[in-house]
Amino acid sequence: MIKNYLTVDVEDYFHVSAFSNRVRYEEWNNYESRVVSNTKRILEILNRAGDIKGTFFILGWVAEKHPGLVKEIDAQGHEIGCHSYRHKLVYDSTPKEFRSDLIKARDILEGITGKKIFGYRAPSYSITNKSLWAFEILAELGFTYDSSIFPISHDRYGIPDAPRFNYWLPEHGLREYPISTAKILGIKVPVSGGGYLRLFPYWFTKIALKKINYDEMQPFVFYIHPWEIDPQQPRIKGATLFSRFRHYNNLEKAENRFTKLLQDFQFTPIIPQFEQSECLSV
Repeated sequence: MIKNYLTVDVEDYFHVSAFSNRVRYEEWNNYESRVVSNTKRILEILNRAGDIKGTFFILGWVAEKHPGLVKEIDAQGHEIGCHSYRHKLVYDSTPKEFRSDLIKARDILEGITGKKIFGYRAPSYSITNKSLWAFEILAELGFTYDSSIFPISHDRYGIPDAPRFNYWLPEHGLREYPISTAKILGIKVPVSGGGYLRLFPYWFTKIALKKINYDEMQPFVFYIHPWEIDPQQPRIKGATLFSRFRHYNNLEKAENRFTKLLQDFQFTPIIPQFEQSECLSV
């Protein structure tokens, strides 16, 4: 069986971009944090499913507040990646702001683990045609791969004509691991994690992902957020109906579907530890 890339975007429920107009960065400390317990639940699920390893893209703000969580993820053999510091959309940042945020997050993560951080994922997959300049900064700061491109059309993210499977960016010396889509009747359908895992019935997700593995003989990149297995999380007041649907739809079904997925497919981190030749110290 093909080994697919399992990724976890470690952020709290109040960090998400859909609520950014209701929850300001300066107010984050006012909210009940549930990221530690939810992430530990993800770790328990992976261990119970057969000691499955993945790549955890961790928000720098979370790492700074909860360094013990980063150490626990690392100690269990998962890859640590960078998910920015304050979850600001890349295309809403200037290059100077992006570089500063990235350095801060990277240095926190490397300081906690003592290991080089190889990979980056943008908040809400916000490297789009408006922010391709981010690749130059990623390469300049020593990252070797990115996993931020979603090859679909979407109101918040997406580069519709981007390749669907991992590819090389020779001008930057980076490899891109795009979020996976399935080709169904010639249409690219996002099926590989997050809200799409909650939106579609599991039987559809399974068939679509099997098409990627068996018809196209390619691995898929799957993602999940710890808050997605937490149906009891506090509700954000004043959010739009659309944002509430995106965030809260089928939260109560996500853990069971995620568990089934781990049984039906094989997974690996984007860069397994035995391949991280530079990971001993920074």
